[in-house]
Amino acid sequence: MDVEQPVIRRQVSDVVAEKIERLIVDGVLKVGQALPSERRLCEKLGISRSALREGLKVLRGRGIIETAQGRDSRVASLNGPRDASPLMHLFSSQPRTLFDLLEVRALLEAESARLAALRGTDADFVLLTRRYEEMLAAHNEPPSEVEPREHARLDHAFHLAICEASHNPVLLHTLQSLTDLMLNSVFASVNNLYHRPLQKRQIDRQHARLYHAVIERLPEQAQRAAREHILSIRDNLKEIEQEEQRLVRATMRLEGWA
Repeated sequence: MDVEQPVIRRQVSDVVAEKIERLIVDGVLKVGQALPSERRLCEKLGISRSALREGLKVLRGRGIIETAQGRDSRVASLNGPRDASPLMHLFSSQPRTLFDLLEVRALLEAESARLAALRGTDADFVLLTRRYEEMLAAHNEPPSEVEPREHARLDHAFHLAICEASHNPVLLHTLQSLTDLMLNSVFASVNNLYHRPLQKRQIDRQHARLYHAVIERLPEQAQRAAREHILSIRDNLKEIEQEEQRLVRATMRLEGWA
């Protein structure tokens, strides 16, 4: 005998909240971004203004949307204050973490590049091309014209645009949650490798190979290009560290320390 299941009626506010949460998870609405106007949101979601306001009230209660007095509603920071995390402090304070992070980047970004080549839309590739060209333009400027941290920011934006094209929200938010540490690793490569002509040309070739593999929808090549690029940076930075250690040891011997 079949038992009739009770019909669970969901509140309109919960349905609206879920629709907006989907836009946030998919990266359509980003942290810190002001929400579109009520009229535009209602048209986009196919809901009434009263339903929208009830849904926003639910999201404010969950800490997903914040509204400052006299300002529009915005997507709240979803990860909490990263600087307050003891674990993040330990990670960022230990040089060894740089190589660990680059290994994680190689895993995550190789998969995001593969998925981007498979799933990326024409709109994704327009944005990716924009980030790639901005990065190239900065690379072609004289070294004194662009700060290393600006190079790092543009480099990171290029890699993040590939991840956005993967259409995997969990992968995207995982990489975004590592933004501070990620920028530190990118800054390390910029600071130590960009002024070395051989390594700089190698990085430029690797970025070009990765970019073209993604927009030409070659998933296996994109995956390999991303992995080889990140691991190459790791190996180059390790070699620089070993060079510096050898120099310190030789200098100490020369000065009679040993």
